Amino acid sequence: MSAPKNKQDRKALGRLSLPERTFVADALRTETVGGVLLLVAAVAALVWSNIPALHHSYEAVSDFHLGPGALGLDLSIEHWAADGLLAVFFFVAGIELKRELVAGDLRDPKAAALPVVAALCGMAMPAIVYVIVNATGGGSLSGWAVPTATDIAFALAVLAVIGTSLPSALRAFLLTLAVVDDLFAILIIAIFFTDDLNFAALGGAFLGLAVFWLLLRKRVRGWYVYVPLALVIWGLMYNSGVHATIAGVAMGLMLRCHREEGEEQSPGEHVEHLVRPLSAGLAVPLFALFSAGVAVSGGALGDVFTKPETLGVVLGLVVGKALGIFGGTWLTARFTKASLSDELAWPDVFAVASLAGIGFTVSLLIGELAFTDDPLLTDEIKASVLMGSLIAAVISSVLLKIRNAKYRALWEAEERDEDLSGVPDIYEVGDPEYHRRMAEIYERKAAEHRRLAEVAAGAGGEDERPA
Repeated sequence: MSAPKNKQDRKALGRLSLPERTFVADALRTETVGGVLLLVAAVAALVWSNIPALHHSYEAVSDFHLGPGALGLDLSIEHWAADGLLAVFFFVAGIELKRELVAGDLRDPKAAALPVVAALCGMAMPAIVYVIVNATGGGSLSGWAVPTATDIAFALAVLAVIGTSLPSALRAFLLTLAVVDDLFAILIIAIFFTDDLNFAALGGAFLGLAVFWLLLRKRVRGWYVYVPLALVIWGLMYNSGVHATIAGVAMGLMLRCHREEGEEQSPGEHVEHLVRPLSAGLAVPLFALFSAGVAVSGGALGDVFTKPETLGVVLGLVVGKALGIFGGTWLTARFTKASLSDELAWPDVFAVASLAGIGFTVSLLIGELAFTDDPLLTDEIKASVLMGSLIAAVISSVLLKIRNAKYRALWEAEERDEDLSGVPDIYEVGDPEYHRRMAEIYERKAAEHRRLAEVAAGAGGEDERPA
């Protein structure tokens, strides 16, 4: 007979608190729309770059330069998309990380253990798979970081397309994984893909960040103050040799994300609400449009599975991500007091882990940084990112579809609001007012049933009278 569970045991991937559930729903709604736009942009890039009559125009637009050369910012459109627009994406990632650290799942070290360990294992295993494939196949180890990133927007776009009613706990797990994933991707970019440093520009960027922080501390308001300052910080960071997206992360982390008395939203939540649609709906899709345009042919696709660099990326995304996240989650549950929610099964965790193998935005960016001296290999790496993400999407879609009926039942239970209070019933079971409202509703329904029964009985009595 199994021993009774300790009362201190926590349920991994259990039901979220109502405020956390509301935040996750709002965030994922925007990311899902952005993911669909990202999917459209990626397809448009592939079509534009692979139709012979349009190929040259794609290259011409991507290579078109603009910007003040005197400031070191005479960049191509493709370069502006990767270094400029993605800074907006990482700014939002910085705010998400700050919020998770002060108000979300990462605030509590015990609760944070599961997504953090899962994310770390989900980044380490793809890198290990890549290194093994290239060490045995004689390939370059420079691309080890390419398959480590998860694209939350693309993953949610897949969910939107297949129509899976994934429970909020699994969606929140996926979102938290992506936040931690983004943090370590940022560290990888900052540490391993930094060119020769320009200390004067770097010092200027740090000075600008100090001014940004001081203005926030003094409660200075007004976009006309922060937007020009942010552009100056970004420009200095770009010229310093550190990847310019780091500036976006740093500014996002500085925003206050805890609410003070009388506030409906913290400054971080307010800014995120304003900027997230710009990031998900414009910045990331435009980056995809100018980064995903790689030549696709039978030979090119065949090379993806024959060259060690590209095969390492595909296997890293498809195999490494799934095994890493699933293994990290299982180990956390095995060696801590956390146990899987009664409503879920381990195949659900594996399905979400497979979904995290969709690496797109950051994987494409790291692929460009890892092989800057070899444009041909850069394009092949991009093709392998697309292929690996596609395979991961197909596998996870099949696994999620198998359990879709279970997910729909859980989702409907989470959404049910019979008393029409605006709060799901599942969060009101301990509220006496909820039970009073439900008693009134049931009494009205019972009265209506009695009335209909009396009407039916009266009608039957009339039919039985002799002619």
